[in-house]
Amino acid sequence: ERLKVKRDTPLKSNEYMPIFCNLKDTLEFKEMHRTFEAHPFIPSQQDEDESLGDVYNIQISGLAKRLLHTNSKTITMGISGGLDSTLALLVVIKTFDLLSIPRENIHAITMPGFGTTGRTYQNAHSLMKSSGVTIKEISIVAAVTQHLKDINHDINVHDVTYENSQARERTQILMDYANKIGGMVLGTGNLSELALGWATYNGDHMSMYAVNAGVPKTLVASLVRWIANKHVDKATKEVLIDILDTPFSPELLPADKEGNIVQKTENTVGPYELHDFFIYRMLRHGDEPRRIYFIAHQAFENIYSSEEILKWLKVFYRRFFSQQFKRSCMPDGPKVGSINLSPRGDWRMPSDAVATVWLNDLDNM
Repeated sequence: ERLKVKRDTPLKSNEYMPIFCNLKDTLEFKEMHRTFEAHPFIPSQQDEDESLGDVYNIQISGLAKRLLHTNSKTITMGISGGLDSTLALLVVIKTFDLLSIPRENIHAITMPGFGTTGRTYQNAHSLMKSSGVTIKEISIVAAVTQHLKDINHDINVHDVTYENSQARERTQILMDYANKIGGMVLGTGNLSELALGWATYNGDHMSMYAVNAGVPKTLVASLVRWIANKHVDKATKEVLIDILDTPFSPELLPADKEGNIVQKTENTVGPYELHDFFIYRMLRHGDEPRRIYFIAHQAFENIYSSEEILKWLKVFYRRFFSQQFKRSCMPDGPKVGSINLSPRGDWRMPSDAVATVWLNDLDNM
């Protein structure tokens, strides 16, 4: 099996001899000759055009192949006014242009709910209008209200049932609408969300092709910014810049009295730049928890305290292990880099694996 499965680089190399030693208070070292990139997925400015262009084209090529293979000429997708659905729409537009399929065959549906804010609502409509796609708006408020009533759930109790029922209602709309027009549902979730399990099972977790599944959140933002600066008109650029400036949120909880987003993802699961760093060090280099902690302390010095890094690293391990069951049945999607979490490709992990050993390593530092 090891001979059959090829890797870019071996996890263990015989070209050097490891020498083990015990060092205490390693964080007290003030001088390090080696530096670590805090944002390993984001290319340097010098390589930006080539690297981001490659990622963008891989997404486009992957989707084009799936459309040709399934003989699909229509796509249904949800547009929230957030970053992930924005990148997905930009990829779909380029794909349809490449295949000479009219953009009207892209059925972009915005589905406002209890937590939708005016900012994301307006950005969703502005983006769809500038893209020349077929626009449809379907409110989920009435359907979710009836559903919560059917299962005898108090609509004023804003718990996980309240939140997930909205995500699943949106997915049901997309799936049924795709059947109606004879198309496929495009998923918009990213690699970071897959690692953290930040998706509703059988809600936004499910689609017929997940075009962003190989793209971590920090890279999603870089791609959209790059596209905004170099590949769209002025009006679309303004919309994209405002979307980039919008806090990350699933908008499943009501807004505040001023209509601003209350539910902010990074307040719950932690900063995406930290989690993407953890993902890279663990999956690309096979680093153990305490090593990741030490390296992160160097990479994010004067940005995050040791306590903050440790807190979110523990959250990362807990969520990464407990949420594998979602990745075990995730949709197909293109692999765009050296890291991928598809159970049919690079990442094979039992859903019942536990994080105890990894968390103990952090507790025993």
